[in-house]
Amino acid sequence: MFGTSNFLMDQSWRNLSMRESWVMCVLLGALAWGQAAPATPPAGRPSAPGAPSKQEAAETTDTAASVPADAAVITVKGVCPAQPKTAATKAGAAKTDGASAKTAAADCKTVITKAEFERLASGVAPNLTPQLKKQLATVLPRLIAMSAEAQKKGLDKNPRYLETVKFAKMQILTQELQRTTQEEAAKIPDADIAEYYKKNPEAYEQYNLDRLFVPRSKQPDAAETKDNDKDEKLTEEQQKAKDEQEKRKQAEGEEEMTQMAEKLRARAAAGEDIAKLQKEAFEAAGMKIDSPTVNLPTVRRTGLPPGHTAVFDLKAGDVSQLINDSGGHYVYKVNKKETLPLDQVKSEIHSTRQNQRMRDAMETYQNSFKAETNEAYFGPVGAQAPPSPRGGMMHPKMPPSPTAPAAQPQGQPPASSPSEAPKPN
Repeated sequence: MFGTSNFLMDQSWRNLSMRESWVMCVLLGALAWGQAAPATPPAGRPSAPGAPSKQEAAETTDTAASVPADAAVITVKGVCPAQPKTAATKAGAAKTDGASAKTAAADCKTVITKAEFERLASGVAPNLTPQLKKQLATVLPRLIAMSAEAQKKGLDKNPRYLETVKFAKMQILTQELQRTTQEEAAKIPDADIAEYYKKNPEAYEQYNLDRLFVPRSKQPDAAETKDNDKDEKLTEEQQKAKDEQEKRKQAEGEEEMTQMAEKLRARAAAGEDIAKLQKEAFEAAGMKIDSPTVNLPTVRRTGLPPGHTAVFDLKAGDVSQLINDSGGHYVYKVNKKETLPLDQVKSEIHSTRQNQRMRDAMETYQNSFKAETNEAYFGPVGAQAPPSPRGGMMHPKMPPSPTAPAAQPQGQPPASSPSEAPKPN
């Protein structure tokens, strides 16, 4: 349906789409960014003006689905589609005077069908929302009109344009390679998933644990804190003596907590309630906050720090040896151990394998070439600065808790960060 008399030059539209695709990618970067899920507005704040409701969005989608594929969705009047350059058209163009050319241009139109528009939209970005499609429909007519005018002026033949297109094509092809690789990586047969599950049974073991945490050192009592806050002037010798005294007291407190941790571990192995032992540990350390929850009902191997993974070799009912690290002392008791069924972890394995396949493919592409640059032209390659060491003292804290995603007060288990899934054998 491109052009006059409902004449559609499909090939002309495709050529136009190819020429302008790089422009669309640049221009619609903002549209793609807009697809990210918006943050929930604070309570009481009105929605942005013009923002469609969920109901309006659903109605738009339903209406769009009912439009036939060959129906016109955009009509750009006054822009004639390019026609094949034949001897007849050249002769006709030579005979046409300026006034008749203007009349013909005013009469002709460029029509885009639903099928053509959706092909273009999917090329710009997959799964555009109805709102972003509206934005694309707003931008597209201007691009069609202005690019047609640029072609009349022969700008599509100048060297600057050709070099820009050459670079843009490389970018677009790289993005297309990444998209295709991602799609291929997602095609994982059920047999592959079953084999991965069979070869990595430990990755799908789930534990119900009790954890006892004993702080490494005692908290200073209120009297000590008050004394330290006093604005008193000490001589150099007095300050040195005070520092030595505090160090000795700190060391004595740490030794006392270590001995207590060993005793509490023995009592846990004898069958005493770990929740009760946890309360004693915090009271002995002078902690003024509630003791942490001891039960971790659904723990996987990625849910504990690397130094605590020996716990997963225990049998149900066993109590671990004392585990010491910079955060404090830990004792675990295994209440239950089970292997999750394949059906329950199938989607997880699919994601793991997809990520691994994608990473392997991209590494293959990245390692397939080696670049050399002319330092006389570009200058010497700058050496990368070494990463700066982290300053400050390390603060002891509880290890990650697989069941506590929210941030916790000091002395409580912070949120966990799962480790990378095992690689296929």
